[in-house]
Amino acid sequence: MKNDLTLPADGGLLNVRVGAIIQKDGKVLMVKNPAADYYYSVGGRIAFGETSAEAVVREVEEETGVKMEVDRLGFIHETFFVDKDEGSPRQGTLIYEISFYFFMKTPENFEPVCESTTNAGQKEALVWVSPESDERYYPAFFRTELKVPFAGLKHIVTDERTEE
Repeated sequence: MKNDLTLPADGGLLNVRVGAIIQKDGKVLMVKNPAADYYYSVGGRIAFGETSAEAVVREVEEETGVKMEVDRLGFIHETFFVDKDEGSPRQGTLIYEISFYFFMKTPENFEPVCESTTNAGQKEALVWVSPESDERYYPAFFRTELKVPFAGLKHIVTDERTEE
């Protein structure tokens, strides 16, 4: 999207994004595409001029075909990483990303239909992933943090610049 909050910063990029925490039967809904060897949260970049809550509602509808309501903000996640996705125009770029992860109100009869694609045009698929799964997914803290319900807001910082 042309208005996405991805900004150049000292040779790297600053991303401001949202993620949806959509849970059902002890699993969380994640996204996968053929170019990635991992799953990632439903969501995307905030567009300039919209709030994070507006962005997550828009992104969920774009990626699942269902307009959902926000329950509450659960996590603010700051992360540093180098884009390693082959074919990505940002491959090799250092990215500092600030993400707002919202718990969504999952409708009883929720049947998501994925029609979305990546920026590189790869078709995405929605998958229910268990926290006990051995699959690699981002954010990795979902694996531990979503196992125990909590009422507050958590701030998490991850630095993957030196990880292989």
